[in-house]
Amino acid sequence: MKLERLLMMTMILINRKKVTAQELAELFNVSVRTIYRDIETLSCAGIPVLSQQGVNGGISLIEGYRVDKQVLTKEELASLSIAIKSALTTYEDTHAEAVLEKLTSVADEEIKQSIDQLFIDLSPWGPSIVFKEQITLLKKAIEQAHCVSFTYSTTHGQVTTRFLEPHTLVQKGKVWYVYGYCTLREDFRLFKIARMKNLKDEMITFQRKEVHLSELPWNKEWHRPQNVIKLKLSFDTAITTLVEETFGAEHIDHENLAVNISLPEDEWLYGFLLSFGHRIKVIEPPHVRAIVQKRAQEIVELYKDI
Repeated sequence: MKLERLLMMTMILINRKKVTAQELAELFNVSVRTIYRDIETLSCAGIPVLSQQGVNGGISLIEGYRVDKQVLTKEELASLSIAIKSALTTYEDTHAEAVLEKLTSVADEEIKQSIDQLFIDLSPWGPSIVFKEQITLLKKAIEQAHCVSFTYSTTHGQVTTRFLEPHTLVQKGKVWYVYGYCTLREDFRLFKIARMKNLKDEMITFQRKEVHLSELPWNKEWHRPQNVIKLKLSFDTAITTLVEETFGAEHIDHENLAVNISLPEDEWLYGFLLSFGHRIKVIEPPHVRAIVQKRAQEIVELYKDI
């Protein structure tokens, strides 16, 4: 696309002292005449491009522009590259890959070393091929405004078939969701992608609805006051480091080996507490203690005859 070529050409001119029209033509697989038309477009947009003829000629920006009005600093270029690399660990995006390649191509050795100093892998542990395919399909459906269908399982095992107009992909903590208009409920809903099966792009176009950021459920619903409870937990000294990493040192009473924290109460919370096994015990509130105890007893019964 011409816009991408103009952006890339500007970045090359910023990071190089001079480049020939022939080099640019070969890089973008266009004619030299097209390159000169692009230079004229950049000049009209206010970017001071200089074109010099002769043996030592070439295309460049005036020196002052390069120093005072650089599009991205080295630190910004490195940060942007790291962010794109991290995003690509969870889904495939040819446009993002192209941008990353372009950023890398104009980066000097110092920037490349900065990029390699940090790597954020957002993909789940273990094989994630199906998960990555789901994210990629949903992202493409959102971009093209295509409806998707899938079967969905609730925490209680109820399975329904849904037809969704997807609007937004959301990553909350380590969990991915898709937010969209559900035709079954005739309202916007937030779906956990891990619970979606038989996901399919229906190739049916929908009219994207207005989404009010102040009403988005991932910012409000989970932390509504009526959902949040105050927990007091006791823990084994053997997992002190794990407790600090999980709950945060500010919530730890080391003298009494206790955790005091407020968390939303739902099915996730009960499973989360049970995941610590016998190393953590619920002290308060009593009803959560009773629920966890009941779930633990059910687990014991399940394995009794084995």
